[in-house]
Amino acid sequence: MPLERLIDVLEQLDQKHLILLELAKSKKKIVMENDINSLVQHLKQESRLLKQVEELEEARMEVSYELLRERGIRSQLNLTITELARLVFDPEDKNKLLSVQSRLSHTLSELKEVNAINQKLIEQSLVFIDYSLDLLVGRPNQEMTYMHPDQKSNQLARPGLLDTKA
Repeated sequence: MPLERLIDVLEQLDQKHLILLELAKSKKKIVMENDINSLVQHLKQESRLLKQVEELEEARMEVSYELLRERGIRSQLNLTITELARLVFDPEDKNKLLSVQSRLSHTLSELKEVNAINQKLIEQSLVFIDYSLDLLVGRPNQEMTYMHPDQKSNQLARPGLLDTKA
């Protein structure tokens, strides 16, 4: 029955997203510790999981269309789970579907929050790295003003500590 398969696919999606959530939480610690090797491993795991989520999402759409056809609707609309739940008349089945939808929605919102924090941490790390490089190598001497193209500066590299002679 398409409804049971839809509920099953949604539960699988929730499980995959819970795993992604745990990876995102551990990635936060890895980024703070600057452990590049572990970060690479996490990214590989995330990539595999995202591919599985994509396949499950395609399966969800197929099963949703099957459910629509079973109910006599010949539409190819991409309906939400709430809209599909309106087509389910058995209260127990409807509660199962809405319960799975609620869990998945909660998991996705939590994953979104953790990913936003991770993104900010990575941006801060990049700003710090850029600042550190500027301290080591120094800023370019050339001012950021207009200069006639014929008056090009002869200095192309950034002078700094690493350019001095011993």
